[in-house]
Amino acid sequence: MEQGGEPRLFSNRWAAAGGRGGDTPVRPRDSCACLVRGPDAAPPDVGFHADRQDTSAPGWLHLLELVEEAAADGREVFSPLTELPPEERRQIITLPASIARLRAVRHLVLYGSNLVRLPPEIGAMESLAEFDPYTSYRLHWMPYELTRCPALTRSTVSTRALYGNFKFRSPFPRLAPPPPEGRPGELYPGAWGAQAVTACSVCAGPVDLPRLQQVWISLRVATDVLPLLVNACSRGCVEALPTPPDGYVATPHRGGPEVVQPAERW
Repeated sequence: MEQGGEPRLFSNRWAAAGGRGGDTPVRPRDSCACLVRGPDAAPPDVGFHADRQDTSAPGWLHLLELVEEAAADGREVFSPLTELPPEERRQIITLPASIARLRAVRHLVLYGSNLVRLPPEIGAMESLAEFDPYTSYRLHWMPYELTRCPALTRSTVSTRALYGNFKFRSPFPRLAPPPPEGRPGELYPGAWGAQAVTACSVCAGPVDLPRLQQVWISLRVATDVLPLLVNACSRGCVEALPTPPDGYVATPHRGGPEVVQPAERW
C-alpha cells in the first residue's frame, strides 16, 4: 500500500473452489512427503504414487455422473470437486477417461484435489484454455498429452509440488524397464505411473508394451513449465519431442536422483 493511500482489497479467486463441507471434519486429501528433504540432504530416490482408483467408490461414481452432465449440457467451466463432499473428494485420485467428451469445457478447476495422476484423455479437451489444479499437492507430474490442448494458455499449478521444479529441483522418479507382454490395462501405477498405456503420447498410435519408451521431459504448457511423462511407441517418437526451455534438463531422460538438473533458485 502506498503511503497515504487506501487499502486495496484483493478478491479470493478460490473462494468457491473449496467444495462442499460436511457434518463431520474429513480430510479432503491425503498427506504427501514425496519431495520433502532437509537443507543438506541428498535428493531422495522418489517414486510414483502407487494408488489405484477405486472405481466402486461413491465419489468415483458421482464424478462419472458429473462428467456426463457436463458433456450433455456443453458447459464451459467444469469444477467437479466442488460438487462432492470431503469424503468423496478424497476418493478421487485420477479423472475418468470420459473427460475426453468435454469438448466445450474451457476452464477445468481441480483446486485442492487428492489427485496423483491425470489420464492422457485430457488431451482431447480441445477447448480447454485454463487449467487450475492449484494446491493439489500430490500431483507431481502431468501426462504429455496435455500439450495437445490447442487452446490452453493459462494454468495455476503449485509448482513446488512438481518434479524438477525450479525452486527445489526435486528429482524425477526413475522409470522402470518396459513391462513384459501382457494386458495393457493391468499395469502397476507405482512402476509405470498408470494402470494402462494403450496409445503413444506423441503419435497417438498403438503401443506394444514390451517396446514402450517412457521418458520425462519438461516443457512450458500455458503459464508453467511442467514435468511431463511421455509414453512413446518407438525411439523415433522420443526423438521427435520438442526441446525443453532453458533452465531445465535439456533432453528427455529416464529420471532418478543422478539426473543432473540446473541449480535450484529458491
